[in-house]
Amino acid sequence: MRTLLFLLLLGCTNTPTVLVSAPAKKDFYGKLSDAALLITHDDVVYDPTYYQIAYPNGDVPKDRGVCTDVVIRSYRKLGIDLQKEVHEDMAANFASYPKSWGLKSTDTNIDHRRVPNLQVFFTRKGEVRTVSDKAADYKPGDIVTWMLAGNKPHIGIVVDKKNTAGNRYLMVHNVGTGQVVQDCLLSYKIAGHYRYKK
Repeated sequence: MRTLLFLLLLGCTNTPTVLVSAPAKKDFYGKLSDAALLITHDDVVYDPTYYQIAYPNGDVPKDRGVCTDVVIRSYRKLGIDLQKEVHEDMAANFASYPKSWGLKSTDTNIDHRRVPNLQVFFTRKGEVRTVSDKAADYKPGDIVTWMLAGNKPHIGIVVDKKNTAGNRYLMVHNVGTGQVVQDCLLSYKIAGHYRYKK
């Protein structure tokens, strides 16, 4: 063993040198994609119930949630509390946020769990991206909002996995069947496209 080590140090063997590159370090959006994929391992029942939750870092029961909770939980795995971030921006800029629910002030239990509020927040604090029907415009870590039938807003995260044809990234979302990975980017009318990191 010592002889082989000595010969290797001198470069005196016929053993071919194999260079192994280190795995590419993921940027923030790659990590967000990983976080979104990770939460799909949790069994979650779609439940739009209004819950009283702690603040900051409050969450509904772990086995419950809606589409916005996919985004909230994914960001929380990276140390970003959207409950706190949305509340602080909404408290300081209340007039900029929708009044669809008749609120006169902020509500830390629900504000961050409403798609229209997240759309305003990501527009104000993140990067607004092109809305198109071209799959190539959407990258892992992007946030996508849709308008479903019945004028219902929906939200999900683009992840670093492609469909079987290899032509489109998959989405992590919860449209009623729990936190799942699906090929649904272009299945609904896209209303918003964002990237956000604190």
